[in-house]
Amino acid sequence: MGQIIPIEQLTRRILILRSQRVMLSTDLAALYEVEPKALMQAVKRNAKRFPQDFMFQLNAREFEHLRSRSVTAKSHLNKSLMKVRFAPYAFTQEGIAMLSSVLRSARAIRVNIAIMRAFVQLRQMLLSHKELAQKLATLERKYDAQFSVVFDAIRQLMNPPTPRRPSIGFSQS
Repeated sequence: MGQIIPIEQLTRRILILRSQRVMLSTDLAALYEVEPKALMQAVKRNAKRFPQDFMFQLNAREFEHLRSRSVTAKSHLNKSLMKVRFAPYAFTQEGIAMLSSVLRSARAIRVNIAIMRAFVQLRQMLLSHKELAQKLATLERKYDAQFSVVFDAIRQLMNPPTPRRPSIGFSQS
């Protein structure tokens, strides 16, 4: 069975809000092929499964920021946020995993698996970039130490020579 949705398409829909990686309820509804209202009704019927660290509603400032950003950028947000009158909900990875127990369709299961893979791939990419940055910092420290002798020598050569005082007294030539 092939990939239901390309991972690249899913990773573009993962946003950082309140220092967490999340997906919006409007995007999730589109992926699950259900109406956003139906998605949220299912969530609200099972409210105990969705504590605040699994899901939260965007505040007015966050919602307006996303809307204004989507107007200037041609993105999937443009379509999904412009139709919405109320601020959407943001689901963390755990909240998205919990959606699979609430939405019981075959598509929901396949979409959830694809989303979990996208989150894992994103995490691996971030770790890879972190490791690369650490290696670069190590190299910079190493080469700064090796070249500090060269830089010191260049600085000494750049300084004007100290003038020699004429000697006082007799000189024997």
